[in-house]
Amino acid sequence: MCGFSFTVFVSAFQLLPTAPFHIIDLGGSTFASGLFLGFLTYASAFSAPATGAIADRLGQRRILITSSVALALFSIAYAVITDYRILLALVIVHGVFWSGLLSASAAYMINMLPERRRAEGIGYWGLSSVAAIALAPTLGFWIYRHGWGWLCAEAAALNVIMCVIAITLKEHDPAPVHQAGSKGLLEWRVLLLSGTLFLYSYSYGGITSFAAMYADANLVTPKGIYLTTLALVILVTRPTAGRLGDRLGYRRVFLPCLVLISLGLALLAMGGTRASMIISAIIFGVGFGTAYPVYVSYVMRDVSPARRGAAFGAILAAFDTGIGTGSTTMGWVIQRHGFPFAFGVAAAISALALPYFLLIERILRNRKNRIPHP
Repeated sequence: MCGFSFTVFVSAFQLLPTAPFHIIDLGGSTFASGLFLGFLTYASAFSAPATGAIADRLGQRRILITSSVALALFSIAYAVITDYRILLALVIVHGVFWSGLLSASAAYMINMLPERRRAEGIGYWGLSSVAAIALAPTLGFWIYRHGWGWLCAEAAALNVIMCVIAITLKEHDPAPVHQAGSKGLLEWRVLLLSGTLFLYSYSYGGITSFAAMYADANLVTPKGIYLTTLALVILVTRPTAGRLGDRLGYRRVFLPCLVLISLGLALLAMGGTRASMIISAIIFGVGFGTAYPVYVSYVMRDVSPARRGAAFGAILAAFDTGIGTGSTTMGWVIQRHGFPFAFGVAAAISALALPYFLLIERILRNRKNRIPHP
């Protein structure tokens, strides 16, 4: 599974930072360049509850194989499309299969992990994707200098490798239909609480799409320095953070992470020098990299095995909606007000995550306490 996730994210994070440059080369605007990640994540978000529930019923391995094949075909199509509007339309369909891949792989991992070490296990598994993100932008820009077609061909080859890895995995038994479907497609409690992820993942959408452009505008080299630093910080801190969550409590570790995310973004908004970008990536990386595994572990305590795909679909829906909104709207804000203002807006939005979490948590707890027990 670590090998699968590493390959998934090496492929994806070569395309995501380079696609905005390719769209501009095809005649698109800065706003249009942000729509690639925006459309991908919106499509993923809106389809995730359904694809997560389907993974519960049909089996996670089957969804991983199907999604890997589909992503290989999309990569090939991107290489030959010359109209950026068609490319943006295709990425919407891409997002549906992306959500199936992420929901199925996350549910598959949860089924493998002992409950008392869940955050640690998710943290270790996440290192494979973080290592990929550390490598992929620099590798992607290097290949992109040789041509967009070469980049897409290499991404397609990686997707084929993903498929081969998925075929070798042992299938977990799908949940019985009467269990997996007993509460409908959506885990509403999880979705409501995951609005927290929407608020802080907004900034991640902007960083993924525009951190390289921000560096380029300020003559900072290499262009991928922010994403690379961010990935390296998460690689170093996440294993320890996962263990802390298991031992000290997931909520106790999660709340300070929300503060660090806002601080890192505020620093990024204050300046675009190499030093400020590196320090911002360190602070943001500690918070952002730790937040996800402890949040997932916190939520999954109350989710049955038959509903884990649906629960991850709800988490992914909130997370990807935030990323898509950040990528799309920050492109518009940057075009009119510049990079510092746009990242300042992201910092302000992420600052709402902490009070939102505390409020919704209290509402859900009170509602649960009012339900009579037999």
